[in-house]
Amino acid sequence: MRREWTETERKRAAQGAGAVAAGICGAIGLACLAVILILNCRMLYLADIRLLSIEAYSGMARDAILRNYDALITYNRLLFRGPLVFPDLPMSRTAEIHFAEVKRIFDAVQILCPAALVPFVRALTAKGTRKKTLRTAGTALLAAVAAVGLCGLVGWDRFFVGFHSLLFNNDYWLFDPKTDPVIMILPDTYFLHCAVGIVLLILIAAVVCLVTGRKGRQERNKKSKER
Repeated sequence: MRREWTETERKRAAQGAGAVAAGICGAIGLACLAVILILNCRMLYLADIRLLSIEAYSGMARDAILRNYDALITYNRLLFRGPLVFPDLPMSRTAEIHFAEVKRIFDAVQILCPAALVPFVRALTAKGTRKKTLRTAGTALLAAVAAVGLCGLVGWDRFFVGFHSLLFNNDYWLFDPKTDPVIMILPDTYFLHCAVGIVLLILIAAVVCLVTGRKGRQERNKKSKER
């Protein structure tokens, strides 16, 4: 005959399920945060202007490059509402459509980030759920890094094309430098560096979550033995 769960067991099971759900939310929120931080990391682009010789590649002065880069980054911020206007560069209609699609994706990421982190933070402050929440978040983040790593085995160029094919149902992301010279200040390698930066931030977050969760578990086991 099947034994019925006691009230204590039900509460523990519900608490555990809640911790797992909060941990998954935390992983999503932290991954979104990594994307947002890299998106707004002007220092990365400044370094790439020099490392990738963007001035020579585009034929533009550094100040002009930064003006147009800043216009694009500002456009992709959540609170910005208005058309994308490059101070020094023309833009085709298809490029305008593509950038609008990109903005919708970044807007969704910027909304999802705090929405996912709220239950995560609440679980961290709740009694009995902190350690499992952290371990779940860390494990999910590591799984995401591993998945990206496996996809990256096909090579950056194929990954880049596949990524765009997955997110967009058109080929408007294929820019012609003659009509959309902005592509000359946004080389593929810059996006590779962004991807690496995002993965590194996610990996750091995963390690912090796992180490903190493990430390808390060890402290709990030590207290149990002392009793």
